This record gives sequence, C-alpha cells and structure tokens, in this order.
Amino acid sequence: MSEHKNNTDYNRQHHHRLLPKRIILVRHGESQGNLDTAAYTTTPDHKIPLTELGIEQARHCGAHLKSLISANDTFSDYRLYFYVSPYQRTRSTLRAIGRSFSKRHIIGAREECRIREQDFGNFQVSERMKVIKETREKFGRFYYRFPEGESAADVFDRVSSFFESLWRDIELNRLNSDPSRELNLVIVSHGLASRVFLMKWFKWTVEQFEHLNNLGNCEFRVMELGRGGEYSLAIHHTEEEMLEWGLSPEMIADQKWRIQATRSDWNENCPWYFHEFFDHLEDPKEEEKQNLDAECYNADSTFGSSSP
Repeated sequence: MSEHKNNTDYNRQHHHRLLPKRIILVRHGESQGNLDTAAYTTTPDHKIPLTELGIEQARHCGAHLKSLISANDTFSDYRLYFYVSPYQRTRSTLRAIGRSFSKRHIIGAREECRIREQDFGNFQVSERMKVIKETREKFGRFYYRFPEGESAADVFDRVSSFFESLWRDIELNRLNSDPSRELNLVIVSHGLASRVFLMKWFKWTVEQFEHLNNLGNCEFRVMELGRGGEYSLAIHHTEEEMLEWGLSPEMIADQKWRIQATRSDWNENCPWYFHEFFDHLEDPKEEEKQNLDAECYNADSTFGSSSP
C-alpha cells in the first residue's frame, strides 16, 4: 500500500513538473477590419492585415509578456511554445511578439486552424451585417449562427477539439518540455475564440459566457498554475480586472479557490456545477435534521396512540 502511494505521489509530482507554468491567451493587434468594417466587403477575413498601430501593439505586448515571464529570477531560462491562428493578423501579431524573445527561449510554434476567428460568411455586405448583428443581440450571442457562417456554439465545438489535443501534447510531452525550465504556452488567437477557450476550461455556462466582454487588441489573459495543479486567472489578474471582463463575484471566488486546489478537488461552492440545476435540494445537515424530526414525530405519534 505504501509503495503504491509513493508511486502515485511520484507520478503526480512528475506530471506537475511537465505542466506549463502559464497558458496565455492573446488577441491579435488592431486590424484594418477593426479600423474600418468596410475592409470585409473587399478582402477575405483571413487576409485582413494589421494596421501600423496593430503592429506597434503587438511589439508592446511582446515586451509586456517578456517582463511577466522573466520576473521570476529562479526561472530565467524559461521556455515558450506558441499556438497561432492561421489568419494573417494573428500570424503578424505573433511575429511582432516574437521579437521580444531570443531564439533559445522559443522551443516551437504551431499554426492551429481550430482557434481561427468565428466565420461570419464570405465577403460581408455592410448594411446586411448591421441588421444581422442586431438580430444576434436579440437571439443570443452564443447560439446565433451567421448566415453562411458560424455561431459561437460552433466555435466552442472546434475549440473543444483543440483543447483535447493541447492536453495530449502536454501529457505526452510532445512539446519537449524540460521540467527544470519553466514552460509558457502562448495562444495567439481572436477575441471570441479566447472567450470560448476560457468557457470550456473553467466549465462556465452559456449564460456566463453571454456576460463576458471581448478582449481588446493585444490584450491577454494569463492562466497561471496554482500550488495544487489547477490553473487560475486570479494569480496574475486582480479582482477589479476580472469584474471588468464580465466575471461574476461567484466566478471570481472560484478563480481564487483554484489557486490552492488540486486537480482532483471539487469546488462545492460553485452553483453552476450542481445547485443551479435544481431548486429542491436541501443542505445535507438540514436534510438530516428534518429526517430526525420526522422520526421523532412518528415515534411520539405511535406512543400516544398505543393502548394502556
């Protein structure tokens, strides 16, 4: 029994060492489409380039990320692995971000089609898109499917597939991670894909997703590894930031809980994990008290009706 426990502890510690220290989601810099939506009427979405400001934002983002990652002197020999959407604006953002890091720090990069932008159809007609987006607000951002395009639910399905591949890459050490060096995964993608990724990772509901705000150009979200093997936004980001992003107080409390939680733990205080789906469940202690009261009442009734 002791030997089995020791092996289990060793495997858990070994696996923990292979986990990335951070998983960082980055939205691309300002694009021509962000500047003027008319660009989508003449240029395919995947070919929309960055503006000069967008390139500068990406360079600044790279410097910010380097400062964040290299802040821990113990792991000055950190490593980075990048996943990037195939769109021109995300690839250009990655190229500019990469200028902040030396070659020895970057162990690899991979184009990943499943984290591309939501498909809004082919060439977009401005007036038609205005009406469509107004309809989406009435219908709901998650389920509304653009004509000839995708819904956020469709994006969720392909991001979920990427999610599983990402875990296999980590668990099988396909990223060639050296446990003695701090690994950081950086995912350069789009606003909606990043929000959907967080929704999938933290098991947020559709209703919670609907309240999330989009990332700004070259903004990023840092999921950092806690002491027990769970990832949390609350290690790097403040409560005020998370409130601005649209996280509820309960969601923020869950992020704080994750700092200390182990991967096998279950947050009993998360209403969207269980209690949100039922309206008749009692607290176990209250239910036990009610059962005890009922037993006492039945015993009294039996005693009172017995013959002398």
